[in-house]
Amino acid sequence: MTARRMLRSGVVLATIMASVLLLGASATPPPVPDDPADPVRASEYWLDGARIRDAWQTTRGDGVTIAVIDTGIGKVPGVFDGAVTDGTDVSGTGSPDGRTPVGAIDGNHGSWVASLAAGRGAADGKGMIGVAPEADLLSISVGFGAAAAVPFTEQVAKAMRWAVDNGADIINLSFTTNTLDWDKSWDDAFLYAFEHDVVVVVAAGNRGSGTDIIGAPATIPGVLTVGGVDQTGTASLEASTQGITIGIAAPSEGLLGVSADGTVVSWRGTSGAAPIVAGIAALIRSAHPDLDAANVINRIIRTAIPVEGMSKTPDPLYGYGLIDAEAALNADLPSVAENPMGDLAEWIRLYRRAETAPQPVPTATPVTVPPLPDADAPTEAGSPLLPSAESLRYGTLPLIALTVPGILIALGVTAAARRIRSARIRTPHS
Repeated sequence: MTARRMLRSGVVLATIMASVLLLGASATPPPVPDDPADPVRASEYWLDGARIRDAWQTTRGDGVTIAVIDTGIGKVPGVFDGAVTDGTDVSGTGSPDGRTPVGAIDGNHGSWVASLAAGRGAADGKGMIGVAPEADLLSISVGFGAAAAVPFTEQVAKAMRWAVDNGADIINLSFTTNTLDWDKSWDDAFLYAFEHDVVVVVAAGNRGSGTDIIGAPATIPGVLTVGGVDQTGTASLEASTQGITIGIAAPSEGLLGVSADGTVVSWRGTSGAAPIVAGIAALIRSAHPDLDAANVINRIIRTAIPVEGMSKTPDPLYGYGLIDAEAALNADLPSVAENPMGDLAEWIRLYRRAETAPQPVPTATPVTVPPLPDADAPTEAGSPLLPSAESLRYGTLPLIALTVPGILIALGVTAAARRIRSARIRTPHS
């Protein structure tokens, strides 16, 4: 058990003991202020469909912190009062506390995500409420798109580390890069989260946004990737995608979210399915503070409700099935030693090239070579183009002596031949 788990175990145990003393009989938490007849609450069909209301009989997420790495959680009275305990901006354009919405188009996205995960709801039990309404939130604002002042990969890596260092038990990432690969800087950032026992929940992406298959960070080993279903539990054709790394399916259509100005809006996408699962992970961590991240994920996928037509698990549309919050909290399951969604450290070992250290330059003792003897100096200076005395004596003069008589003999023979030919020409024919 990590130091963080041990600390939470002590805090939760103390809280339970105090409740027992105060109530005199039972440690069961008081009823959640909840008015199912309220139009907004009635629209939150996932509270009953995913058995979240049943899970509230055990816990509402107290003592757990969810980091929302998104466009920033707005300062909405009532919905987030006391919920956001800290925050930061990594985009270079937001406010230091991470609470100013970043992005002209997607500025409300972070608030929608946070309201699904841990919105407080009104004291009278009306208005939108999140899955873990007593969990704390960290608001880490990032900027999407080419207009961001800081490269997106750098923002995410920095946000992951900040979330871990500031107490996150769960990190929610409701975005996709539309590519299977991820920047190498994310290796260390996500590994840092896993090494510090943090559950990382990631959206699978949406076909309606042009995503046909999952993309990073949903492809990173160890994250819990969430696919989307409609109100009937059928894989959404527009508000979800598919891929072999999907671990669980949750509602992604007909969702509600609270905007930064407090307006409740309808939206869809696995960006909303992910915080529903992140909230359920918070309920599990609150109810079982001794569980590490691997066993929290294992509870979520092993208690999932199979969908008709699933031939194997994980299924490319549903993962291990539909999320069931009450079963995830209370099922009797054996513990696991490894994260069922994969091992990033092993992946890095297998697929990333090891950094090679520069090889030392070999040193050798220089060999002393004795100097060659000096060449003999020429006895007489002269041009190499002029004949020497030796060449005249033994070459040129004998050649002249032989050549001149031969020429004279040849001339004599030629003259005699001409005289004979002339005499024949003058003799008359008979």
